[in-house]
Amino acid sequence: MELSVYVTFAQRDERRDLAWKFTGHAQRFEAAGAPAPCLQVPYWEATPELMRRLAPQAVVLSGFGRSFEQYHVPDFLPLLSWLDSTTTPVLALCGGHQLLGNHYTQDLRETAQLFDQPIRRLRPGEPVTNPDYHPGHFMERGFYSLNLTEDGASDPLFQGLGEHPQVYESHYCEVKQLPPGFRLLASTEECRIQAMRRDDRLLYSFQFHPEDYSDTFPAGRILLERFFDLAKSC
Repeated sequence: MELSVYVTFAQRDERRDLAWKFTGHAQRFEAAGAPAPCLQVPYWEATPELMRRLAPQAVVLSGFGRSFEQYHVPDFLPLLSWLDSTTTPVLALCGGHQLLGNHYTQDLRETAQLFDQPIRRLRPGEPVTNPDYHPGHFMERGFYSLNLTEDGASDPLFQGLGEHPQVYESHYCEVKQLPPGFRLLASTEECRIQAMRRDDRLLYSFQFHPEDYSDTFPAGRILLERFFDLAKSC
């Protein structure tokens, strides 16, 4: 049976409140062509053994609802071990994108704690876009125009979307350093690493949320459709 897996990074005490949100995401992935069913797996259960048994055609890594400081780094290691040993197509989103940035630029087995890497502090007079989550920092929140690099413009996911496809952002942190073996695909004015792809396999990583597309701004859905089409062809 064809299967896709959505690895979710809500912690145990968050899962009940966020179940509706992740279910909505899974439904959008399926609508965009993900192999059905799209099975939700909590990050601490995504061990190499389970992932090998599930044998998904595609895997999506969710965003985070909390800061990295509130996570126990060893809980990430089984999932990351599987990620290093698989050729399964993977798409990482927002906090999942930042986790990959950490994973591929340092040895997390030797890391006691991860920390958020904010874009920057708010400048005087700038609006507070989310008073409940790090209100003193600049946030990209809403639909923003991407600036595609040369690699991005020629990439099969972004090709034909124009120079500035508009996608939904909701973050105050970013990946500060492009990991070795990755190509930069897109940036915004405030966040350089908006999209990247690994050279040697189908591993994409987006700072933005393609699942939060709309009829007015459909680029996110197109990106998802193209990713799942590539995954099925592997």
